[in-house]
Amino acid sequence: MAKSKTGSFWLTETVQLDDASPAGSRAAGTIDLGAYVDVGDQQALAIEEVDFIWQAGIDFGGDIANMLVANGSLGAQLTDLNPGDVFVRADDNSLIASGTINGDATTSSVYEGTDFYPDSFGKLDEARMVVNDSLYLVIGNDNTAVGAADIFCTARIKARIVKLSTKDWMAIAIQSTASDN
Repeated sequence: MAKSKTGSFWLTETVQLDDASPAGSRAAGTIDLGAYVDVGDQQALAIEEVDFIWQAGIDFGGDIANMLVANGSLGAQLTDLNPGDVFVRADDNSLIASGTINGDATTSSVYEGTDFYPDSFGKLDEARMVVNDSLYLVIGNDNTAVGAADIFCTARIKARIVKLSTKDWMAIAIQSTASDN
């Protein structure tokens, strides 16, 4: 399906939720892929892995007591179509990666949420192919307000540039366009 043009490299984007943001707040960021995706050459971006890293405050620590006022959750999603500042459902074809962490502010502990979407795609033939010229990162807090520190979420994306056959490039482009409704 795909022939690798480069080795693996990392892209990053960081999005910030301001301190004291109310429950249900969202923030969004964009990663420009214009230098990596080329329609004329059927060049795409193969995403191999996505990590979400949560940090708080000016020292970028991870103390949940400073991140959330009470027990709650923090979520992140990476898509290849712009959802604005909302989360998409798991059956949305534009969803590339997602994750949730739950926090217990009283015990200052963090644990995995219920979102186990596979964010490690594996080898090149299993990678998530992207032909759009941007990726979109949306983060948000649920059930409680943000605490006394700003919250930062960084998406680390392991990717490589690939050349697709004309048929494969068109199939991915059609699927992506069909999702844009």
